[in-house]
Amino acid sequence: MSGANQARETIRAFWNVMFQERDPQRAHDELLGATYTQHNPDVPDGKEGFITLFPQMLAALPDFSSEIKRIVVEGDHAVVHHHFRMTADPADLGSACVDIFRFDTDGRIVEHWDVIQPVPAEAANGNTMF
Repeated sequence: MSGANQARETIRAFWNVMFQERDPQRAHDELLGATYTQHNPDVPDGKEGFITLFPQMLAALPDFSSEIKRIVVEGDHAVVHHHFRMTADPADLGSACVDIFRFDTDGRIVEHWDVIQPVPAEAANGNTMF
C-alpha cells in the first residue's frame, strides 16, 4: 500500500474508531504514535491529554457526529474536510472543519491541527461549505 493510501486508511480507521465505535482508548492505543502534539488551544497536549479529554467529550455529546467529505494527503500529512454536529437536532447546522494530521514513519498519527467554522443559516452565495 502506498504512503498516501496508508494515510487515508489510517484516517478512516481513526474516524471509525473515534466517532462510530466511540472508543478513544482504542484510537489512542492503535493509531497514535509514541508522541502526540496537539495544536488546538482548547485541547490538552500529548497522548495523556487526548485520552483525558475525548472520553469525556464523547460521553457529554452522545449524538456527536462527523462526516468526512474529503481527505487530501501530501507527504506525511493528511487534511480532512468534514462536517460535524454536536447534536442530532436538524436545527443544528454543525460546523465545517478542517483537521490536519502528521504521521510518523510507521504511519501513526503524531500531530494534529484544526480549523472550525460554524455553518451559517444564511450565506451570501448559493454554495455549501462542503
